[in-house]
Amino acid sequence: GAGAHTNFSTVTMREENGIIEIERAIDKLSRHHIRHIKAYDPHEGKDNERRLTGIHETSSIHDFSAGVANRNCSIRIPRECAEDRKGYLEDRRPASNCDPYQVTEVLVKTCCLNE
Repeated sequence: GAGAHTNFSTVTMREENGIIEIERAIDKLSRHHIRHIKAYDPHEGKDNERRLTGIHETSSIHDFSAGVANRNCSIRIPRECAEDRKGYLEDRRPASNCDPYQVTEVLVKTCCLNE
């Protein structure tokens, strides 16, 4: 199925050595995986259960994972960002029928506001 992969960054992530802030954000996201899964489709994860199977370039809905240039994980750091040590992360979990404002809200709350 289709997803609404979401690229996310802050000013700090895009500055020199921003990879440190990207890794901090990934750590925060790992601690709130279930909250994000529930926010990423209108049926609190039920739609994503069919898509996030761990096959066909998706991660398992049950496990959080992150990696560089890895399309089989929850959060992907693009290869160029890893090489440049700055840039953005890609959250591959949002469903294609997500509310983009809800996705943005939960990302900001987790990564920026430490909620």
